Amino acid sequence: MENNNTNYKQKLGLFVFLGIFFFFGIIFLIGRQQNLISSEIKISTTFKNASGLKVGNSVRFSGITIGTVDNIEIINDSTVKVDMNIKDDTKQFIKLDSKASISSEGVIGDKILVISQGSSKIKAIKDGQKIGSFEPIEFSDVLASVKVTAENAEVITDELATILVNINDGEGTLGRLMNDEDMADDLDATMENLRKSSKGLNENMEAAKHNFLLRGYFKKKERAKRKAAEKAKKEAEKKREETEKAKNK
Repeated sequence: MENNNTNYKQKLGLFVFLGIFFFFGIIFLIGRQQNLISSEIKISTTFKNASGLKVGNSVRFSGITIGTVDNIEIINDSTVKVDMNIKDDTKQFIKLDSKASISSEGVIGDKILVISQGSSKIKAIKDGQKIGSFEPIEFSDVLASVKVTAENAEVITDELATILVNINDGEGTLGRLMNDEDMADDLDATMENLRKSSKGLNENMEAAKHNFLLRGYFKKKERAKRKAAEKAKKEAEKKREETEKAKNK
């Protein structure tokens, strides 16, 4: 009978011990997952507008969660201080010139704090230090900008429609030009005269080149043109030779 009681107590003690072991193991895993046990440092930043950020929101660096928002405090009417706890083993990657910005997980997801990569030559952040920030873009501001753009597009569309109506009605210079056949004929005649004048000028220049009195002038121009081309060619060859000599040295 005593042996049975002893075995029962041993089994009960072993069961309780295993239960306590698993209990603390689960607590450790949950705490590590929620950054409650791992070593952390605290850093801060400031914004003019916290833009819906809450305590407990994630802090990310290069797309990886490295901590959580610990506290949000209004300093004055234009400054909101945000404290964050980050893993101690990630502080080496966050530089003093890194900056924090408020973003969202997806289109309508929770707000998150994103820390940008800093310069490799700058010192890493230390516990209690502060980093800069980018002000968040408010959705209302985006909607206001879109509204202004839509209104401007509407005004431009109305003005274009008015111009096209006036052209079709023959109003204005362009409208008269497109609808007045006489004016269009005059324009065609003017262009034809210009083409004839250009052709006549070319013929006169050719005739002048063969004229006895002007032949010497045109030959002189031709010689000057050839000399200039030869000079440019020689200078280019000289420059190429100097470059080759410099490379050989």
